[in-house]
Amino acid sequence: MLYELLILFTLMRGPAHGYLIAKIINDMIGPYATFSHGRLYPLLARLEQQGLIQVEQNGSVQQGDRQTRVYRITEAGRQRFHQLMMDTTSNLGEYREIFAHKVAGFGFLTLAERLQLIEHYIGYCKEHIQHIYREAEDLLRKANDNEALRSPERLEHILNVMYHWVEQWKLELCWAKQLREGVLQHLVQEEAAAPADPEPQVAPDN
Repeated sequence: MLYELLILFTLMRGPAHGYLIAKIINDMIGPYATFSHGRLYPLLARLEQQGLIQVEQNGSVQQGDRQTRVYRITEAGRQRFHQLMMDTTSNLGEYREIFAHKVAGFGFLTLAERLQLIEHYIGYCKEHIQHIYREAEDLLRKANDNEALRSPERLEHILNVMYHWVEQWKLELCWAKQLREGVLQHLVQEEAAAPADPEPQVAPDN
């Protein structure tokens, strides 16, 4: 899902050839993760077969002794991009990374749609924080019964990691709330700028 989303997001901003698509995506996911050409081109071929992207007939770029195909997104691809952006049920184990990329594409969503995604992510962050706290409390309760955890040093190291994760999720939650505040401010501004409904006309008495 992630790489399909990133390819469509790249092409939402304009046509691009495969090398440029790979560079943009690698800049987004780097520095250690890489999206190789061996993974990119089969995915581009699948998206083309599905009618989500197409090759520009007059957009080929000469790269040395070969032609490089230039891709653009189709209307079906735009619909698929919107579907992926609004999906909050797939790949939940990787959703923190996916959500960050979705935020980069907020310009293609309405304010109401952005708010919907943010509200979901706020709940997602809270669930992670509550889960880790529950696990830490359960660990402390069972520490005396678990021989591997009877060492105070071992227990301290495990709890240290868990509370570190909590702090990371709290930062994510804070960021999501800031995003929500920004969207709400834009909604207020839009409402204030909207023309007032005309006063109903009262028919004169005869």
